[in-house]
Amino acid sequence: MPKPEDLHELVSFADPDEDRTWVFDVSFLTSPWTCIFGRGCQGVLTGPAPELQHGCCSYGAHFTGPEDIAHTEKMAARLTDEQWQHRAVAQREGTILTRSDEGEITTSLVDDACIFLNRPEFPGGAGCALHRAAIDAGEPHLEWKPAVCWQLPLRLVEDTDDNGHVTSTLREWKRRDWGEGGHEFHWWCTEDDDAFVGHRPVYLELRDEIVAMVGEEPYTMLVQHLTKRVRKTGGEVYLPHPAIRAKRR
Repeated sequence: MPKPEDLHELVSFADPDEDRTWVFDVSFLTSPWTCIFGRGCQGVLTGPAPELQHGCCSYGAHFTGPEDIAHTEKMAARLTDEQWQHRAVAQREGTILTRSDEGEITTSLVDDACIFLNRPEFPGGAGCALHRAAIDAGEPHLEWKPAVCWQLPLRLVEDTDDNGHVTSTLREWKRRDWGEGGHEFHWWCTEDDDAFVGHRPVYLELRDEIVAMVGEEPYTMLVQHLTKRVRKTGGEVYLPHPAIRAKRR
């Protein structure tokens, strides 16, 4: 069966304080997408590999800049052996980082996955060691992890026109956002209805992440609009996400 057209409904707002327009992908943000790590996630390799429980951690985490790197190193120093399977590797190597031939810095890999990824056999459980430590500390995971790791599957794209007006678009992370390699993935979670099984819409489930990316005021404007529109119609009012439309066929 062919995939449905990648058609999304967008909502835009003028920022009351800045020369900026906010654009939100409401087909995704009102969908029930949820992370299914360890619950059927097939990973981002060239074939299905749910048994590895890599999620999207098969490649080293990229960074937004020096501050992101420094913060991740600072958080790594707080991890214990009980929280981080590969802590001894990082201590032996003296770093959590690696640099590609092109000069790009990412987290190191251990056995073909991010150095922070605890494997299923680890007594502390599979998953990101930084995420585990944040839970242990009672702190938001976005305060511990590299920016790209806590933002996924959200992506904020900003464009500035010739007059300096900024258009900020919050949407789902697509294959193309990974670069050329993304098109080689056997599977990507925002394309598969298996991941659209949450109990709350994304804009509520990922509230903290969205606020961190766009700010409290734009988020409040979005929620007010969504609430008002749903109240008026009493039901579904936005174009469903392509993965959900495919499931309904």
